[in-house]
Amino acid sequence: MSVAELLAALAAATPAPGGGSAAALAAAMSAALVAMVAGLTVGRPRYAAVAAEMAEIQQRAETLRQTLAAAADADAAAYLAVMAAYRLPRENAAQQAERTAAIQAALRHAAEVPLAVAGHCSEILGLAGRVAARGNPNAASDAAVAALLAHAGLQAAVRNVRINLNGIGDRTFCEAAEVNVARVLQTAGPLLADALAAADARG
Repeated sequence: MSVAELLAALAAATPAPGGGSAAALAAAMSAALVAMVAGLTVGRPRYAAVAAEMAEIQQRAETLRQTLAAAADADAAAYLAVMAAYRLPRENAAQQAERTAAIQAALRHAAEVPLAVAGHCSEILGLAGRVAARGNPNAASDAAVAALLAHAGLQAAVRNVRINLNGIGDRTFCEAAEVNVARVLQTAGPLLADALAAADARG
């Protein structure tokens, strides 16, 4: 899709792609910006001391960008699977049991996708802080934008996790997911603050 086509798909009066896909796309853009800042640092004699670190960050950010772009599609597919499960017939006990199992499996997957996105966002926040602090200072504002997008993607992904957890009966799964959510939320604020402070200091 072109950018215009993507925005049109998000704006359409259809349930997917929706907020979960938008969260993954925000994170993918963040990773892309981290890769850009690292790339603008590698190969420049002035930043030779951090070239190896920036090359490693660039490679990791590229991997995350591709992973998160795929997650945007996966989130839309997961939501459509939930809708399909709710439409299953329930005219007798066997159908009702099958429908319930399908709904639970679909909701679980629909929670797993944004949970993974949130984790990736936390990692990107850390990478953004590193390129802000030691990357090409001419791109410090880009590193700041990367951090802001990663933080927004994380917060949005967490909301999508929790909305799906509300319908899941497996309390062990829900409790484990909440532990993961609490962990990424706890680290997100300090990572964002560090990245923005580094960008401001060098920009």
